[in-house]
Amino acid sequence: MAQRQGLRAETASHFTLQGAPFRILGGSIHYFRVPRAYWRDRLLKMRACGINTLSTYVPWNLHEPEKGLFNFKDNLDLEAFISLAWELELWVILRPGPYICAEVDLGGLPSWLLRDKDMKLRTTYPGFTSAVNSYFDKLIPRIAPLQFSNGGPIIAVQVENEYGSYSKDVEYMKYMKQAFLSRGITELLLTSDNREGLRCGGVDGVLRTINLQKISYGALQSLADIQPERPLLVMEYWSGWFDVWGDSHHIFPAEDMVAVVTKLLERGASINLYMFHGGTSSGFMTGAVDFGTYKPQISSYDYDAPLSECGDYTSKYHLLKNLLKSYNSDPLPELPTLQSRQAYEAVLISQHMSLWDSLTYAEKPVKTEAPISMENLSVHNGNGQSYGYTLYETTIQSGGSLNSRNNVRDRALVFVDRKFIGVLDYRTQRVTLPAGKNARTLSLLVENCGRVNYGEALNAQQKGLVGDIVLNNTPLKGFAMYCLDMMPSFLKGVHGGKWKSMTESPACPGFFKGILLVDGEPRDTFIKLPEWTKGVVFVNGHSLGRYWYIGPQKHLYLPAPWLKKGINQIIVFEEQKAAGRINFAENPEYGKVIDVSKHPFCTII
Repeated sequence: MAQRQGLRAETASHFTLQGAPFRILGGSIHYFRVPRAYWRDRLLKMRACGINTLSTYVPWNLHEPEKGLFNFKDNLDLEAFISLAWELELWVILRPGPYICAEVDLGGLPSWLLRDKDMKLRTTYPGFTSAVNSYFDKLIPRIAPLQFSNGGPIIAVQVENEYGSYSKDVEYMKYMKQAFLSRGITELLLTSDNREGLRCGGVDGVLRTINLQKISYGALQSLADIQPERPLLVMEYWSGWFDVWGDSHHIFPAEDMVAVVTKLLERGASINLYMFHGGTSSGFMTGAVDFGTYKPQISSYDYDAPLSECGDYTSKYHLLKNLLKSYNSDPLPELPTLQSRQAYEAVLISQHMSLWDSLTYAEKPVKTEAPISMENLSVHNGNGQSYGYTLYETTIQSGGSLNSRNNVRDRALVFVDRKFIGVLDYRTQRVTLPAGKNARTLSLLVENCGRVNYGEALNAQQKGLVGDIVLNNTPLKGFAMYCLDMMPSFLKGVHGGKWKSMTESPACPGFFKGILLVDGEPRDTFIKLPEWTKGVVFVNGHSLGRYWYIGPQKHLYLPAPWLKKGINQIIVFEEQKAAGRINFAENPEYGKVIDVSKHPFCTII
């Protein structure tokens, strides 16, 4: 029997699949950003829009949270996600990294790599390639059987990601190509870069593709000039943009987006919409950008995509569907019904527990003379701490000027004998401590707000206290450090611990508990905390993500599958100022908006 012929890129005019002309009409959905119970719904909506190819990143940091400890279960069941796409008649382009960017912490690289003081990420440094090899030895055997040549839906695999914008090692992409080939990847290999990275991000024998949002800068022609005998693929057509805390919500008008897609298709190009559906960066998944100013990203990954964060159809979706139907030979499927939503009655906070009381349920503190970063804490089987908060405590004998020397990563609440003094971050590096004659406890609750996921600074993403802090020009010594990464074991202890009623004056930072009663089948909803300041929300053990009064995000998406009929437990960790209730709404709220095309930063990447 003749072998099935997979995706080929052998002529300038078009791809072929099974020997026939084929145009990739792709869209990105990240399985790790969508509740597993909603995978089918989102993929059906994708197919009904006229998309024929799914693309997804694979986050190394989630699949290998500790060195040698792998997780491919539940919401991280990559094989099940790909198999579901195949069932729903979608081809798959897989983007397994190891670096993925994707607005996730450290671009999807696990933070335990940073324990190596000589680490050189995304290079042929042996400490990095050894870790990649170990990971790929577990990952690739899971996806190789799902390739087109083996009867599966995977028609292409991306090698690394946007390496032309990093390009630290001329041998690295050759190594990465061989890492796939040697483990049995036989489908079309491709790279993905913006216009500036095209020339140095590729590797011989691998198709180059481009990422863009506008075509007025000659980007598509740049790709055609580099490989004139190969078809054009826009691997990332940015349907919108991501948001950072303290800025406006980015939008890309539907008419403008579809006009560019129309021109690309008229040019004969294949296309992949990034994102088709963004979903949510729940927990502490979010990354950050730093082009001179550090800016952490919000938990919503709505991206102003055709399918909204909660799976709603948008004007982009309908315009896109109307366009793509003419590029599909068969009639498009009917639109799936939308999930119903409900603005539940406000939940009153019934109990609270201070951060200080919760330390009973944390691991024993790590003690060192000088402060060390969270990655270097001797926790989690020698893998250090990846996310969340670290509490640093030491003894002081006087007041005066406390100077962080810019060694706080990324934000610290400062306390003396548990009394709040101020905040240290990148902009504020000094606070004044009150005078005192006796020994007192200085506490710094330091949050990792998200490691940079793109750019030159990847190797310098240690979090916590990354160097000395000084009091009156003298470095402080003798630290006890608590890992407060809000892992399930810690939260289980907190949940079952000793809580105080709200009749007693609540203290912040602290945990606040309320009960949501759901009558009937649960429905999607949005949590809103208008009178709270900054923190994290957990519902039935699921971390919804961060909230922060500075916006733009004014909500947290709570999907129905994370609720249950009857009693639902909500725990809010609030850093500075709590309110007495938790509100709900049927719709999200983003505050001020800005057209992405008018934001100069968005043309950099």
